[in-house]
Amino acid sequence: MQQVKEDKNKILEGIIRVTGKGVGYFPAPDDSDDFEIQPDNLNAALNRDKVKIASLDKEILGRKQAKVLDIVERHKTEFVGTFEKDGNNFFLVPDDKRMYRDILLPRDKILNAKESDKIQVKITEWLDPSKSPKGEVIRVIGRTGEHNAEMLGIVYESGFEVDFPPEVEEEAQNWKKKYQTEDMPRVKAGKLKDRKDFRETATFTIDPADAQDFDDALSYKGLANGDYEIGIHIADVSHFVVEKTALDKEALKRGTSIYLVDRTIPMLPEVLSNDLCSLNPNEPKYAFSAVFVIDKEARVKERWFGKTLIESDKRFTYEEAQEIMDKGTGTFVEELKTLNTLAKKFREERFRNGAIDFDSEEVKFELDDLGKPIRVYRKERKDTHKLIEEFMLLANREVATYMSAVHPERSRGAFVYRIHDAPDREKIVNLATFVKALGFELKNKDGETTGEDIARMLRSVDGTPAEMLVKTAAVRAMSKAIYSTSNIGHFGLAFEYYTHFTSPIRRYPDLMVHRLLLRFLLKGKIEQDEIIKYQKLCADSSERELEAAQAERASIKYKQVEYMQEHIGEEFDAIVSGVSEWGIYVEEINTKAEGMVKLRNMKDDFYELNEKLYAIVGKNTGKKYSLGDKIRVTLVASDPERKTLDFTFV
Repeated sequence: MQQVKEDKNKILEGIIRVTGKGVGYFPAPDDSDDFEIQPDNLNAALNRDKVKIASLDKEILGRKQAKVLDIVERHKTEFVGTFEKDGNNFFLVPDDKRMYRDILLPRDKILNAKESDKIQVKITEWLDPSKSPKGEVIRVIGRTGEHNAEMLGIVYESGFEVDFPPEVEEEAQNWKKKYQTEDMPRVKAGKLKDRKDFRETATFTIDPADAQDFDDALSYKGLANGDYEIGIHIADVSHFVVEKTALDKEALKRGTSIYLVDRTIPMLPEVLSNDLCSLNPNEPKYAFSAVFVIDKEARVKERWFGKTLIESDKRFTYEEAQEIMDKGTGTFVEELKTLNTLAKKFREERFRNGAIDFDSEEVKFELDDLGKPIRVYRKERKDTHKLIEEFMLLANREVATYMSAVHPERSRGAFVYRIHDAPDREKIVNLATFVKALGFELKNKDGETTGEDIARMLRSVDGTPAEMLVKTAAVRAMSKAIYSTSNIGHFGLAFEYYTHFTSPIRRYPDLMVHRLLLRFLLKGKIEQDEIIKYQKLCADSSERELEAAQAERASIKYKQVEYMQEHIGEEFDAIVSGVSEWGIYVEEINTKAEGMVKLRNMKDDFYELNEKLYAIVGKNTGKKYSLGDKIRVTLVASDPERKTLDFTFV
């Protein structure tokens, strides 16, 4: 829960949430219901602004009321939307529906924008909360509704940039020149310094077919006693991205790569992400490695961490590696089969220890040359996906364990953990009530539960119509995994220690972990007073991760709605995915596109929300629509701009 500061005059300071209707909500310090802030009392506060509020000592429909006294810090001042004209007035209609005011644009601040263009605007003045703010156009993105403009609009709305500053690109190109003129001749001559040479060990990557950068590779060597030496080799980004350089500052600012339906917005320039750092096949590459001696029962007997030089012998796609394992013949077949056997043992052990299996279906799109979706399908998770996942989990866990517990007599100082707190008790009570309404049980005691209890409940819904619904509800009930310098373990994975070490090409926290681990390996001191610095970096990284995830979900939602636009009037199988006072949320089975059947369009009865039953019930007929029900619906409207679908029951 967010921190709320309270002073002796009952003025509270914290983060406000604002809905698309212009109503604000602010958390009460005693964990009671949020304060509600009516539009007239927002004082121009916007969603996620840091504000000061005061209670009004009154209630509306049982909700405590408050007003915003002051805006301490704006969450953002730049918005993306559509450029519109009304007579002689120009304004932005924001894509973010929680921005409850249009932004007025003086004629001399519109650049070359034309009506219905997708633009980005910066608020420059907002003196009167009862009127719209003024702004200026800072970027014309394209035409609203066009594929490229919509995808770029999502990126800019999320606070990310597409292009890199010239000084960052120049620094990346300088590394390429240095690598070609100094590093490669030295590597070819075999003159290595402070690196172990793994080029003679069988090594390969397994990635999606459309992957452009390769963060990780696995190496395999059978030992004389029957054990295995398994190396998890990670791109040595820290060799190229040095602290306080232009590259580092830009990577920190971005925090993460973003994966939209049709493109990647990388954290690093392409010359690094797809070339120098990427573990491309048949090229000597710098890596930071975690190497383990593992027995046949998947027990880790020895571990080593350090800088290496590797050369991948083969670039597998997930499908290629899976086919080799299925057929029992092909390149590295024995290595793949052994690694798969070990991965399954790791996975079984995790679940025995209380890990939760949140495997969910991922929606993918096939686009035509104009970016229009012509097919929506669900990505299948194969053994090869799980194989890679288990060895990445192993490396992440072992690095965190080493930095936390190996030498307790030595002060650790700062380190970056990936932590996942136990779920909030109230959310677990609500989840238990929810699954009970569907005919399942989540064991808990006043909201206190264990990973084993949640895993047991999830197994009970496997293969049922309510499976994905319950899994989605369970994910929403969980705490969010974040980065922190204070370790509390990882509830979902059932790990005492966990970090992110395996993806420094696309995640800044992994880069921090590499730097801190290297300093420790070289006996460099990690000072206690660095904890404050790294905790802020952790908080910033967690925030950027959240914003990137929202952008990725927005791009998927847009394409789902755009795809369904071609199918208005058609009937679909769906399930009831949510209920509210104004309608029934439904999820189409194949595309997982979600829309709504509005209560006002249900003419056969007067329907009301029954919160205890998680259902909509007809007042006269008693007809009931409950969560998880299989239904048949007709699509009646699709609005890509608002990312909404409207259905009616067949």
